[in-house]
Amino acid sequence: MSTLTLAIIAVFVTGYFFIAIESVTRINKAAIALLMFVGCWTLFMADPSAYLAQAVGDQKAQAVSAVIEHHLGSTATTLFFLMGAMTIVELVDQSGGFNFVRGMLCTSSKRSLLWRIAFLTFFLSAILDNLTTSIVMIMILRKLVSDQRDRFIYASLVIVAANSGGAFSPIGDVTTIMLWNKALVTAPGVIKEIFIPSLVSMLLPAYLLSLHLKGELVYADKECQCGTQEDLTERQRKLVFCIGVGGLIFVPIFKSITHLPPFVGILLVLGVLWTVTELFYRHLAHGSCHSGTQKRVSNMLSRIDMSTILFFLGILMAVACLEVIGVLTQLGTGLNTVFNGDHFLVTGIIGVLSSIVDNVPLVAGCMGMYPMAAAGDFAQDGIFWQLLAYCAGVGGSMLIIGSAAGVVVMGLEKITFGWYMKRITWIVFVGYLAGILCYYVQRVVIGL
Repeated sequence: MSTLTLAIIAVFVTGYFFIAIESVTRINKAAIALLMFVGCWTLFMADPSAYLAQAVGDQKAQAVSAVIEHHLGSTATTLFFLMGAMTIVELVDQSGGFNFVRGMLCTSSKRSLLWRIAFLTFFLSAILDNLTTSIVMIMILRKLVSDQRDRFIYASLVIVAANSGGAFSPIGDVTTIMLWNKALVTAPGVIKEIFIPSLVSMLLPAYLLSLHLKGELVYADKECQCGTQEDLTERQRKLVFCIGVGGLIFVPIFKSITHLPPFVGILLVLGVLWTVTELFYRHLAHGSCHSGTQKRVSNMLSRIDMSTILFFLGILMAVACLEVIGVLTQLGTGLNTVFNGDHFLVTGIIGVLSSIVDNVPLVAGCMGMYPMAAAGDFAQDGIFWQLLAYCAGVGGSMLIIGSAAGVVVMGLEKITFGWYMKRITWIVFVGYLAGILCYYVQRVVIGL
């Protein structure tokens, strides 16, 4: 490994360390992530020909620009998807579309609320995706729970349940979508084999978290919500909900029909919902508790948490640099050599690593290292690919920055890396191992 490669890794590790101690330094994680991004690629530019065969002579700048623009384009699709989903969910919520969902969660018991959140998040994540579901549930939690300590616990459970629910669905997580699109897993196969392990990986952490909750729930202040109740009729609120949530469900269908990236579908849904709500709010008079103009998309866009978006940009582009220099591929090859091809150990460690770096390049690296076989563990719906879907999805819950759902919740609720690691990481790890054990029993011992 060259000195330049070690320097790039050092920049990434140092940046990651400062993100981890954000609560101590009081430096926003987005700023550190951006410095990681720029630092890694600046070092890369010192000798791009060491990594890019086409980067020779006068072609160096063009070759590096092409690589950066390629990864930036891939990252931008995630960012636009995130911004679109956040705006749609906020618009549906502000228009009262989630009132009946909120009603399903209303209970006086803290533990009862926890179990309702767990199951609702788990199954919603499989239908929508873990990122969108996390946004929806956090928006609802803000209306229900006023105590910050309790809300942190509920928000942490949302991360766990969303990632577990997304792991057993072909459209529930980016990594399962990747494996599904490459025909490495099938929809019936991944649902049949991964459902029970995913459910166990959610139930065990939910039970352990429930032990920290006692007593009655103190609801968040619901004053100044008259706009949600009065601006739109019941029929209009239901229509907004159907267009918003139904549109999110339609996104994977739109992708399969048009073969366009998912963010295009999200923007389609946002455009339709934007148009409909403009028609609903245009007749409202100013001066009510919440004027209709305050709920229009043009106003909501100004309230998007840009620090979360920039954090995503920095992290994903820094990880992309590690991918380009071949560190992730070398890591995967090394794991396979050290553990003699033991799929449970290799994928288990990949799952742990996915909580540190983005699971998308890890899964992409595995797909490149291990070509699909006609039979055996690397065949379609083979043990390796199904384990990879489970471990990369569920493993991301171990650290709060290990998944898109975790990063979004971190940004929305301001949960610190240290708090999550101290109180939640070990709980998630127990559920993660229990899920792998369940898969081993049903696939190897029982032979399902």
